[in-house]
Amino acid sequence: MAIAKVSKKGWVVIPREIRERYGIQPGDKVHVIDYGGRIALVPAAKDPIEHGFGLLKGGPSLTQALLEDRREELEREERGLPPPRTQ
Repeated sequence: MAIAKVSKKGWVVIPREIRERYGIQPGDKVHVIDYGGRIALVPAAKDPIEHGFGLLKGGPSLTQALLEDRREELEREERGLPPPRTQ
């Protein structure tokens, strides 16, 4: 287990083995997260757009679901049917 010391200024040096394992370089940013009594340092994504690319890949197409919903709504309107009840 790596241990770090807090300086008088509140600085914490992340041990080399941890920096190397997670690819943390000088100038990189980390998120400081409070987990109800625990503190975690999480490396920030260098490029959040690239990091999130493909995150939703393979899931249902929300565009197709919306188009299907709109098609059904149009059919109900054309038939003069009331909109479906929502819970």
